[in-house]
Amino acid sequence: MPLVNIKGISGYLTPDQKKQLISGVTEAVLAVEGEGLRDVTWVIVEDVAPGAWGVGGQPMTDADLRRLANR
Repeated sequence: MPLVNIKGISGYLTPDQKKQLISGVTEAVLAVEGEGLRDVTWVIVEDVAPGAWGVGGQPMTDADLRRLANR
């Protein structure tokens, strides 16, 4: 039973983006492991509070991610 756990900063992805992420990751897993596992492939998108996620020793927020994405 494949399980993919994706953690991200809360407030960055919309519910529709999370839905797209779940669908796309599921398809990627099935491309490797086989279509027969669709019904038992789990994808969890877990939100982490802004500021509770650090990169390079610095806390990151959803605003920081938006700045990076718009480079």
